[in-house]
Amino acid sequence: MIGFIKGKVKYFDNASIVIDTQGVGYKVTVPSEVLGKAKINQEIEVYTYTHVREDALELFGFSDPLDLKLFEQIIGVSGIGPRIAVNIFSFGNRDSIISAIAKADVSFFTAIPRLGTKNAQKLIIELKSKVGSLEELDLLQEGDGEAKEVLAVLKSFGFSSKEAGEALKNIDKKIESVEEKIRLALKYLGK
Repeated sequence: MIGFIKGKVKYFDNASIVIDTQGVGYKVTVPSEVLGKAKINQEIEVYTYTHVREDALELFGFSDPLDLKLFEQIIGVSGIGPRIAVNIFSFGNRDSIISAIAKADVSFFTAIPRLGTKNAQKLIIELKSKVGSLEELDLLQEGDGEAKEVLAVLKSFGFSSKEAGEALKNIDKKIESVEEKIRLALKYLGK
């Protein structure tokens, strides 16, 4: 419903901030990383998820659209609501969450209040196959047209998105030539 909110921080507590946007204050529940950056009367922009229930309408906000995308996938797992999902982001950033899913690190998730072993295992099982697409999306966001081109070429050679993304991550960022990136990626994948 509401894609993002940009405005000045009017108030914040231990779990949420109130953002003044042209005279309207939106209360947004955010992870601790966003709370740590919030300062009264300072401009802020958060990408939001609108959670509609029978008795309430709640906004959950993130400083990065990729965090929001991962959040939406996490709440897609039955038994995990938006409040628990925000708590997950308060315990680790996107990279550490994706890494914990990829490595099936149940202890990372069970350290989060109200997230038991059963739901942690369910989260890992349901999201493990989606982690590769998130990593690729992350690479495409960071990179430019060259990164997209290298990924497309590697996929055309029959490599999976995850393999291509892993190879691209291991290439020195200083290399600018697409041909050189492809050559180094193929060399990496040939090991």
